[in-house]
Amino acid sequence: MAAFVQGGITQPPNSTVYVKNLEEGIKIDDLKEALTEIFSEYGTVIDLIAKKNIKARGQAFVVFDDVESAERAIKEVQGFELFEKPMLLDYAKTRSDATVQKDGGEEEFELHKRRRLAEKERKQAQQAAEEQKKLKRPAIPTAADAASSARPAKAARGAGLKSSNPAAGAVVPDEYLPPNKILFVQNLPEDYDVDGLTQIFGRFEGFREVRLVPTRKGIAFVEYEAEAGAISAKESTSGMGLGAESKAIKVTYQRQ
Repeated sequence: MAAFVQGGITQPPNSTVYVKNLEEGIKIDDLKEALTEIFSEYGTVIDLIAKKNIKARGQAFVVFDDVESAERAIKEVQGFELFEKPMLLDYAKTRSDATVQKDGGEEEFELHKRRRLAEKERKQAQQAAEEQKKLKRPAIPTAADAASSARPAKAARGAGLKSSNPAAGAVVPDEYLPPNKILFVQNLPEDYDVDGLTQIFGRFEGFREVRLVPTRKGIAFVEYEAEAGAISAKESTSGMGLGAESKAIKVTYQRQ
């Protein structure tokens, strides 16, 4: 290992160490094996997360069974080189799944997962909304545009027709709508009624009711007392096969 590189600690101490600036060309299994060997010297590692998707490359999370082990690891491993790159360490922003499950039990773990899923979906919705804003943003006018606007306007052919430009009426896709307490269920088999859907969605926390749309077949709204129940239900039922043909249902949040 080479010389130290000073890393910046920005998060309060906890039992999960966030590692960045890792070599991205190393296979995940080899990376995890090397990290486990290094960090096991400082305490019991109960989980180690490293993924190969683009956003997670070059990063890892090392979960110890206590805060003291994480503190020792950050102090002594900060800046050490692994595969010829200095590791930069900090505490993770949130508790890991393994820590919550160990300290809080199954009930708290399920609540933790629902909150994490809700935060992920909020970020996806925000990102989708930002992309839509970019599509709608008008172009910067040029000198030619200014000259054209100064001339008397003529009636445009096809006036009154809707624009074929997809950016003009762009909306956030159903899949990226932010969480709320009402689910919109689509692709339902025609023989499924309120009782049948209640058996499916009524087992989740805070269930209130199922509402069918009399004039529309194959869709329904499912309401819960709070977002937590809707999040759990969506996660568990989206893509579920129903009916004789096991038709996959689509479950999203109601558009506000």
